[in-house]
Amino acid sequence: MILLFTDFGLEGPYIGQVKARLWREVPDTPVFDLFSDAPVFAPRASSYLLAAYTDVFPHDSVFLAVVDPGVGTAWRRPVIVRAGGRWFVGPDNGLFNVVMQRNDDCRMWDITHQPKTMSATFHGRDLFAPVAACLARGEHPPGDPVDPEHRVHHDWPDDLPEIVYIDRYGNAMTGMRAQSLPAGTALEINGQHLERSRTFGDVPVGDATWYENANGLAEIAVNRGSAAERLGLEVGVPVRLVTVR
Repeated sequence: MILLFTDFGLEGPYIGQVKARLWREVPDTPVFDLFSDAPVFAPRASSYLLAAYTDVFPHDSVFLAVVDPGVGTAWRRPVIVRAGGRWFVGPDNGLFNVVMQRNDDCRMWDITHQPKTMSATFHGRDLFAPVAACLARGEHPPGDPVDPEHRVHHDWPDDLPEIVYIDRYGNAMTGMRAQSLPAGTALEINGQHLERSRTFGDVPVGDATWYENANGLAEIAVNRGSAAERLGLEVGVPVRLVTVR
């Protein structure tokens, strides 16, 4: 299967064109939308989000991931990553950093495939989609092997104490795995103190809390309300850890 992880949004022609290209290349391979609203222009935040959503998918799944504000420029390379038994195709701008950090079996290739026609600004459709299709067919990565150690940002924390995603309900995911936080940890964000709950429904309507979401991230929510609106949250807002007991 191929999983799409992009900041393209559902509006406009972008996702449809990528899917059409994949259908042309691998018509019998299922393609799923994982995220179409990854943090816009934010590969670092997206890197923590992507890493939290990969382990539930079977080995040899292909993640076509595009959060690529530098598309077409010389400062980022198109790459293939093999980590955790899964494939990742997209830009070498930090988007795959956390996946690479958390897997010891990481391998990497600079993409050498050159399509007959390629726009300067839509590598998701013209370059990454055909490469993802190649991997989904079980073919060898069309690229030159490189040492992933030279591409990983080792100064990035294992868990990021920032907001990395806000969903349509106004719930705010952090880049922290809940299990990495000590028992009794509270969160402080924009001057608000938040205790941990099992679920947002365990606090009174209108109250804010944090909890472990369905994919293991520490998430902030308001019961029947928008945490983003109530607490003034957006991607990149820092979160402070407080031990209360």
